Amino acid sequence: MCAILALATRDGADLQITDTQAIAMRDAMAHRGPDDATLSRRDNVILAHRRLSVIDPTPAGRQPMASPDDRYALIYNGELYNDADLREQLTRLAVRFRSSCDTETVLQALITWGPSALSRLRGMYALALHDRDNQTLTIARDPLGVKPLYLWTGTIAAQPQAVIASEIPAILAHPHIPARPDLQGVSAYLTTIRTVTRERTLFQGVRSLRPGEQITIDLRSDTLRETSTDLWSARRTQTLQGAEDFRADVSDSVFRHLRADVPTCALLSGGLDSSVITAVARQHTGSLNTYCAGAHAAGSDSDDFAAARLVAGHLGVNHTEAPITRELFTQRWPDMIARQGMPLSTPNEVAINEVARVLRSQGHVVALSGEGADELLGGYEIPMLQAWEHAGAAPHLPSDPALFHIMANAWIPPAAKAGVLNEPALRAIESDHALTQAYASEFAWIEASRPDPMPRETPRESRLQDHLRFQRRMNLANLLQRLDSAAMLESVEGRTPFADIEIASLCERLPMSSKYTPPDGALPSRTKIALRDAFARDLPHQIVSRPKASFPLPFQGWLADQLPALQRSTLARELFTDAARAAVVQQPERTWPMAWPMLNIALWGERWWG
Repeated sequence: MCAILALATRDGADLQITDTQAIAMRDAMAHRGPDDATLSRRDNVILAHRRLSVIDPTPAGRQPMASPDDRYALIYNGELYNDADLREQLTRLAVRFRSSCDTETVLQALITWGPSALSRLRGMYALALHDRDNQTLTIARDPLGVKPLYLWTGTIAAQPQAVIASEIPAILAHPHIPARPDLQGVSAYLTTIRTVTRERTLFQGVRSLRPGEQITIDLRSDTLRETSTDLWSARRTQTLQGAEDFRADVSDSVFRHLRADVPTCALLSGGLDSSVITAVARQHTGSLNTYCAGAHAAGSDSDDFAAARLVAGHLGVNHTEAPITRELFTQRWPDMIARQGMPLSTPNEVAINEVARVLRSQGHVVALSGEGADELLGGYEIPMLQAWEHAGAAPHLPSDPALFHIMANAWIPPAAKAGVLNEPALRAIESDHALTQAYASEFAWIEASRPDPMPRETPRESRLQDHLRFQRRMNLANLLQRLDSAAMLESVEGRTPFADIEIASLCERLPMSSKYTPPDGALPSRTKIALRDAFARDLPHQIVSRPKASFPLPFQGWLADQLPALQRSTLARELFTDAARAAVVQQPERTWPMAWPMLNIALWGERWWG
């Protein structure tokens, strides 16, 4: 796990940046790679890297990693879970390896098979490959979006330039790239609490690569022409036989995610997903440390603490709790915004950050986490019920699926913006057209890439599958970003065995009846059916039947501690109406769906613009 930085300009042009300035950009991400730091200038390209050593911590794994003839150079952030499989294939093609680092596997795969090699990778990654002979820079992000990657393109000193980094503050540390808010991105955040909406971020000119996006930049072009392709494919190539097949594939994914040359542990919230991962990991490791974060309410333990203790005792793991107090939350929230340069998405990010701090202090570098199962298997009961109603053309819901998802999950609905935003900001957001278009584009992508209909699946169930794919594309990418940013602030690599391309493809082969069934008379709805059935014998009944939970915090009662930011922040005063700010100040706990995003924007504005 690392941080990558690439700067590129047209062949023959000058980058207009010194090594000292590039190093400052790279070191804005020092927390992502405390073990090593390098920078390589390759004519019109700079490649820089911060390393968190996880696989082959020897100097043989240093990056940028170049081919023997120096034609290719790779910077890579991630882990490859089919490393052994690809090495075997490449060895049969006479490729000789100099290290045991998976970075070399990725490099040799790209040299041997070209950009199509990315479709062979099973792992989480963000990367940049410079081809000196063809003068191209290929950048890519894994299909589920586990690892982040950001891109700025523009003109500096009359020359086209591209800047790519694992985190946005590294890009904005460039001496010629100003930090300016993108008000349409900010407005989308106020509604969705997502800091990225498809490729749009909160900063003008800075975009995110979409999950599974590969971009090849032509460095011989006067405009640095880009060619974009999509790496996702449903891979529905075989029929799933039953719960044992599903169990075997999930267990295999957990086993692959355990590979590391540094101490590895697991996050255990006491929910089904983290408990399954812990149960499988325990079988392979013999001894396992687990960690849970939560808040004590009225002197009693949270449900998460109690459930996690139950699982830990049942499985015989070494368990540690990381309590979140109001004081810790109040201090850590603005501190995280200051360090990562972005508003928080959910309050749970504070809990993830604290548990990462605790486990790292005890010597662990890699932590397995349960993100992914809900979006792949229909784990969110209320959103799935709403989507089921929409799939049945309920007359009280918008017929357009994009508009339905905006309305069903809005913190500050678009229709309420007139009372929240001042007139100049209201004009700038253009009635949230960018948000609506982004959601519409996602559904267009879903329709274009939809697999063949499942045998014996009703049209309504098929439409519900589309809603679940939307959750994977939008909600899961946001949760993975949350895990990555909060854990990497403490130099911890989060790994997600469910958010894995093979598991995602496996779930595409499951009928909706194996994921979610709506309530039927006296029978309640069921979620994540395949997962519950496959691992029922491994866990206590209370855990197998437990509803969704994930480090919840009573944050609504803690919002008042940050209210002064609404007055201090220049951006908050420019964006928000006096009435909206007054409503939050007077009743923050009651207005929490409005207070949380507004306070985050206020704190974020202070970080960048005072």
